[in-house]
Amino acid sequence: MYPPELVAPMKEDLTSVGFNELHTPEQVDELLNKEEGTTLVVVNSVCGCAAGALRPGVKLSLDSAVKPDNLTTVFAGVDREATDRARQYFLPYPPSSPSVALFKDGKLVHFVERHHIEGRPAEMIAENLKMAYEEYCS
Repeated sequence: MYPPELVAPMKEDLTSVGFNELHTPEQVDELLNKEEGTTLVVVNSVCGCAAGALRPGVKLSLDSAVKPDNLTTVFAGVDREATDRARQYFLPYPPSSPSVALFKDGKLVHFVERHHIEGRPAEMIAENLKMAYEEYCS
């Protein structure tokens, strides 16, 4: 587990633009069992690719006419139980930190794994997500 003071700025990077943190498995279940609407779940992380590509890319993706109804995040290595529960909903994808999942009407419809984030610019991640928003959030 990481010290709260270490991860606070990393969490705020997303919460400052409207993301809600999920801290418990119950919060994850309540949100992801919804059968209506769209939900984006960002698995945040302390790694360099989260700081340099994931978080900036996710924030850029929100500069779009079409966005998910719910913006949420869990933090790997901090909210362990919530992250583990969210990952159950991400199956068949293996655990990946960082990552991004998009749900529509309670079903996983788009997933961005770590290997799709590493070494890619934030703009590429944003465009990937915007295309998914256009397809599933309209």
